[in-house]
Amino acid sequence: MAKLFLCLVLGYLIGSLNFAIIYSKLRKDDIRNHGSKNAGATNVLRTYGKIPALIVFLLDILKGVIAVLIVRSVFNGEIYECTAALGAVLGHNFPVYYKFSGGKGVSTSFAVLCVLHYEVALVALLVFIITVLISRYVSLSSILASVGAVIASVVLYDFGVFFYFTLIIAVLCIIRHHANISRLLNGTENKLGKKKE
Repeated sequence: MAKLFLCLVLGYLIGSLNFAIIYSKLRKDDIRNHGSKNAGATNVLRTYGKIPALIVFLLDILKGVIAVLIVRSVFNGEIYECTAALGAVLGHNFPVYYKFSGGKGVSTSFAVLCVLHYEVALVALLVFIITVLISRYVSLSSILASVGAVIASVVLYDFGVFFYFTLIIAVLCIIRHHANISRLLNGTENKLGKKKE
């Protein structure tokens, strides 16, 4: 139990490094005051442009990868890796360094899936790409991708530790997108590539 707690805390502290907020602070700004108010790569894209968004996206991926790889080098067992991965996602969503106001954990979730089981990450990415091409809604694409990851984890790895991990991060993704879901139902959600009025 102590090892699991250590993995969770390690992942959480690394995940709490929110690069959308860090980038905006370097510009003497706060991304949480703009657009959707979300501290994530999509809001950075709409607020600051493509290059900053790409940098934030890659760094959010890197922190998830680092969290899992550190634990993998110390402890042997998928449960430890999944615990660190969960910590990284929780840290991105509720960063201790920024008053627990973070992003929605999509890029960090994708990153840890890539390290844990890349096949599941590829399924999630495929669902995301298809949905965003058809609908132009990043939020809907993220939600469906998380559901796709859960289904893929069951099909490929049955109901093991990894399944419960993907289920938890999918539920987190849906909860964190609650405002987006309301806007989707009301027809007011902002589409990718469209300026917010």
